[in-house]
Amino acid sequence: MARRIVHQLVDDIDGALLEVGEGETVHFSLNGAAYEIDLTNSHADELRAALAPYINAGRRASAGSSRSAAAPRRRAARNSEVGEIREWAKSQGLKVSERGRIAADVMEAYRAAH
Repeated sequence: MARRIVHQLVDDIDGALLEVGEGETVHFSLNGAAYEIDLTNSHADELRAALAPYINAGRRASAGSSRSAAAPRRRAARNSEVGEIREWAKSQGLKVSERGRIAADVMEAYRAAH
């Protein structure tokens, strides 16, 4: 008997399935609490547009001493980059799924090589 486990990402607002190369995980914080949300490209644009007046009027604040000791977070891959990363990883003999998020070690290896 074979078993197949499928990992699917869905938009956290409307439940729409996020296909490979579509949507993104958006990270933000408010009042000291950090959040992340999986969104379609249009919902991510809506979130950014809604926050834009507050971001433009605000100022950047330092994250504080507890955050400075942690490793900096890597930026998420652009949608146009995802397929390129998967192809590169396969050509290097790295294990990478056809769908879903790309493992952090694969992303780091790709960025180090490029």
